Amino acid sequence: MTGFWDQTSAFLYAAILASVPLLYGTLGEILTQKAGNINLGVEGMMYLGAVFGFLVGYGTDSLVLTLLSGFLAGAAGALIYAFLTVTLKANQNVSGLTLTIFGTGVANFLGEKAKMNAPLGTAFMSDRLRSFMSPMDLGAFSRLPVIGPLLFQHSIMTYLALMAGVAMHLYLKRSRPGLNLRAVGENPAAADAMGVPVAAYKYVHILIGGGLCGLGGVYISMVTCLGNWQPNIIAGQGWIAMALVIFASWKPLRAILGSLVFGALSVLRLYIPKSLIDIPAALFSMLPFVVTCLVLVVSSIRMRREHQQPAGCGVNYFREER
Repeated sequence: MTGFWDQTSAFLYAAILASVPLLYGTLGEILTQKAGNINLGVEGMMYLGAVFGFLVGYGTDSLVLTLLSGFLAGAAGALIYAFLTVTLKANQNVSGLTLTIFGTGVANFLGEKAKMNAPLGTAFMSDRLRSFMSPMDLGAFSRLPVIGPLLFQHSIMTYLALMAGVAMHLYLKRSRPGLNLRAVGENPAAADAMGVPVAAYKYVHILIGGGLCGLGGVYISMVTCLGNWQPNIIAGQGWIAMALVIFASWKPLRAILGSLVFGALSVLRLYIPKSLIDIPAALFSMLPFVVTCLVLVVSSIRMRREHQQPAGCGVNYFREER
């Protein structure tokens, strides 16, 4: 029984670790879609956050600058998307896909350049900087039986992601700007008629959403990859985050639970003995998307408005057509 619990505990802990970058990307995209825009560039913004966070951390050895640069890099990618779609009224799907291609290319180019210039051909962040991302010691909480190791032995970025999810929920549900944002996403013409600056709301929230995606990339480069740059470092997690938005029904609190589920699905193959069942790894990679399809089917059957995408999402707003 002890061995079973140890294996289960290790699996749950790995699921939490794998869920954190997904949560950052999902929260960023939820905020963007609440503003009425679909940004398919989550993967690209995570790449930009990962590479610029890595480069700044590698060069300055500062945690604050690492996190800030990752956030700003993701926001910069979102700014390109916002300018194309909000100001120039370009197609949102094409703009987002272009951002993914751009971010992936820039990140792989700069990351490989840093590795080539490193003394041993492998660029690592310093031990001091990586120590900031090690599990925190929360005293008596960390030593609680059973739940202590699972809930109170994580890096600061894990707890920041959880706080961001709770804060976003309160912002959307309990604040006037959050209600205005939801109005912009549902019916921008009506929001504009009420005096809400639609373009400003879109820009601000698209940029913040991009910054959150960038932090997801920083987490991958600093925690998942242990401060070592690797090619194709995001490995499709931005697309999983896009699927997770649908799974979470555009709700930040549900995104926390959903990211844990998808994180568990992504590491499940590592904890099923091949002697018990031998399933190809590619089938395990399909699981998050299969689950998303099932959620879409169920949501379509139930047809409840609160589980649907914001009505104005994906449609460019032309003020002259009010």
